[in-house]
Amino acid sequence: MSKKISKVLVANRGEIALRIIRACKELDIKSVAIFSEVDIEGIWVKKADECYPLLGDPLDAYLNIDKIISLALKAQCDAIHPGYGFLSESAEFAEACDKAGIIFVGPKAEHIALFGDKMASKVAMKKIGVPVLEGTSTPIVDIKEGEKISREIGFPIIIKAAFGGGGRGMRIVKEEKDFKAMFEAATAEAKKFFGKGDAFIEKYVENPRHIEVQVIADKYGNVLHLGERDCSIQRRHQKVIEIAPSPRLNENVRRELYRVSTKAMFKLGYESVGTIEFLVDAQDNIYFIEMNTRVQVEHPVTELITGVDIIQRMIEIAEGDKLQFLQEEINFRGYAIEFRINAEDPKKKFMPASGTITKYLTPGGPGVRIDTSVYTGYKIPPNYDSMVGKLIVWALDWDGAVRKARRALDEFYIEGLPTNIPLHREIVRDEDFIEGKLDTSYLDKKLEKFNMDAIDHIEEEETKMKNITKLIEQIKKNKLNVR
Repeated sequence: MSKKISKVLVANRGEIALRIIRACKELDIKSVAIFSEVDIEGIWVKKADECYPLLGDPLDAYLNIDKIISLALKAQCDAIHPGYGFLSESAEFAEACDKAGIIFVGPKAEHIALFGDKMASKVAMKKIGVPVLEGTSTPIVDIKEGEKISREIGFPIIIKAAFGGGGRGMRIVKEEKDFKAMFEAATAEAKKFFGKGDAFIEKYVENPRHIEVQVIADKYGNVLHLGERDCSIQRRHQKVIEIAPSPRLNENVRRELYRVSTKAMFKLGYESVGTIEFLVDAQDNIYFIEMNTRVQVEHPVTELITGVDIIQRMIEIAEGDKLQFLQEEINFRGYAIEFRINAEDPKKKFMPASGTITKYLTPGGPGVRIDTSVYTGYKIPPNYDSMVGKLIVWALDWDGAVRKARRALDEFYIEGLPTNIPLHREIVRDEDFIEGKLDTSYLDKKLEKFNMDAIDHIEEEETKMKNITKLIEQIKKNKLNVR
């Protein structure tokens, strides 16, 4: 049954909140922003049609289900978009929205719950024919049981948080002697970030590529894919750069990833957008690792190569609309690369930074997109993730995308606090990156060789401008004719 959405509360902050607000405006839907005490100067707060403060602890503010739903009802919103992070993969939040008569812009609560449980999702996907890595199918909390299972699987193994993701609560164990320390570290981190220390153990694939497939499905059984993204460039299991499509993926593997992904979502009756993540080993075997039941940080690269506005399609599916296109009507064109711009110091082991941006100069031109919510004078709070924006470039071919990325990164300048822009400048000049030779060990191998003291061209530009200004003043003063 279709229900037209007239007002959406955006249950998030930063660049994704602004992205959703812009999508709503294009659909003639009013938007409502919420903000914590430290986010009062957030540009998304100013851009929304209405805004409401969330007082108290800055982190808990965006996790308070009761308060957020109460504000949505007060503002007479008929839908809530969760963005990514925070409550975006909370089945409890989706259910609470449903009970309050508010449309949750995302999948059904049952699917959020299924894929939020890494082991249950693995069992479910294996049952419907998706290849998975061998490992435990129930949560492990006992360290001795974990050691026994690891010996049976054979090292190396990987320990993962059972109720989380994003690289948190994850440790690779290459030898049995390291298991105890790694298990304790993984479960402690999982408990800190997800409230539960339960973990599962599976066989570890050495240096695979991390490939994910973007799917989109409506309420009528129509399931499509929007291609794949290569997320192999990671640091500590956190994505740094994402590419669409993968520059060196075997075409047969690509088709198989699409086939198993869409078939799985059809069999499960999935609705909304989602991302199915796989490992691809050196022999081109594919293994399901997890699914994210939300919009991804890296969704812009897919939008650029397909022309599909993923946020708008999410909202329309939530309204009950059918997909507007068939699989064969989606035209994949060119290459897109996304660079996550983080406020962190590459020379201090990427320690997160906060502070005021004193100078902010962004790149532009054809095929360059910036998704951010920061500006000159904006104070980045220390309470949240270190990502301050995303630079996305597009070109018709891979070489063109790399060249555009080099140019755009050289134009990007942020002063007032350290960022990882120097790292990105080094990556796009690296021969392996230029040739598209990527796997999850890429940064581990390259970091020590990269020069994080790369000189910013901004100093040269400022000197040039001072000289030009001085020259113009002399011309005016001496009333010279310039031909």
